Amino acid sequence: MKRLARIAVVAVPLFTFAVAIGYADVKTKTQSNIKFEGFLGFFLNRTKAAKEGLISTDAVKGSRKATRTEDRGEIIDLSEQKVYTIDYKKKEYSVETFEQIRQRMRDEAAKAREQQEKQEPEQKGEPQKPQKEYQVDFDVKDTGQKKQIIGYDTHETIATVTVHEKGKPIEESGGVILTSDLWLGPRIPELKELSDFELRYWQALQEGSGVPTMSPEQMAQVMAAFPLFSQAMERMQKDGDKLSGTPLDTTMTLESVKSKDQSTQQSQQPSSSGGLGGMLARKMMKKNDSGTGRSTVFTSRHQYLEIAKSVDAADVAIPAGFKDVTKK
Repeated sequence: MKRLARIAVVAVPLFTFAVAIGYADVKTKTQSNIKFEGFLGFFLNRTKAAKEGLISTDAVKGSRKATRTEDRGEIIDLSEQKVYTIDYKKKEYSVETFEQIRQRMRDEAAKAREQQEKQEPEQKGEPQKPQKEYQVDFDVKDTGQKKQIIGYDTHETIATVTVHEKGKPIEESGGVILTSDLWLGPRIPELKELSDFELRYWQALQEGSGVPTMSPEQMAQVMAAFPLFSQAMERMQKDGDKLSGTPLDTTMTLESVKSKDQSTQQSQQPSSSGGLGGMLARKMMKKNDSGTGRSTVFTSRHQYLEIAKSVDAADVAIPAGFKDVTKK
């Protein structure tokens, strides 16, 4: 679930950047918040990301990108094909090669295939249920609202992705609604360097990995938590070119919509069943339900606080005196 939170926070600010090759320097400071609602919130809102938000810095210079969040950091070096993980509090770091990361990805893919093969024999004797076909709708509206963010003029745009069963309205079939409230500034080439770097990094990892860009671990966690969430994000990325500008402040909300059958079943469930845990879960879900069958799963916000067009060599280097604790 933590991985899902990280995906939710960073995905939307990147999807509007087109693919290009560039090597200009850039340094940014951002703040990210994510808050889960309902039963999930009871367990997940104890993190700093939910209470105060996390401040992160990213710096790209040449073939290196450095990221720091509080006492943890990471440096990716494309020319060396190495990733340095830094503990600023302990003043130490460890090194992992791209090939070691590829091997881990291959191992995860093998585990996923093994688990699938174990499940298939059990399912052979079961009658196959007809697979639902889903429809993904995309809508963009400019609200006309404007404001300045870190010196840039921005305008507000609402992008909505709705995933529901094909041929049925979402109120009948249920589904998910992903809403992004974006404050879009002008195209900022320096910010594009961040997404371009990530693209080059993942392309490098794919060489010889034999697995898709998103690792099996990432895909499994997202799909297990919210099966329709990935479809919504895919559509958001596909139609990102309809948004004019760079998102400098993005609030993303994921809502789950119950089908008519689910709403009926829930209303007929005895309030005393399921023990204390079940009672608590239903109470929190009911509190989060507006009466329309909709409930918020999470709300995330990602905003730029600073953007600099120059980067010092020290910004993408291991600090002097830090100890290498890489396991040999």
